[in-house]
Amino acid sequence: MFLKRLDLYGFKSFASRTTFEFGTGITAIVGPNGSGKSNIADALRWVLGEQSGRLLRAKKLDDIIYAGSAKRQRSEKVEVTMTLDNSKGWLPIETPDVA
Repeated sequence: MFLKRLDLYGFKSFASRTTFEFGTGITAIVGPNGSGKSNIADALRWVLGEQSGRLLRAKKLDDIIYAGSAKRQRSEKVEVTMTLDNSKGWLPIETPDVA
């Protein structure tokens, strides 16, 4: 299984549509404290079905929705799309990508 891409919209600190492209090999996400690195891991947990607010580092599940700021409104929805590479046919469907 190969994680190809992660698209986030309205999830925690990701107010704008954000895409992470993962290549082959090792991928590291680096940045200063407070930049949202752990929110990426939380998004992966959430898209895989995690429903525990505690494990998603949220007091209640509404906390995973972008809360807004002085310059930007609160998001109305959360969208996380994980795209997996199926070029080797590990899933029994005839498409190279599964999202």
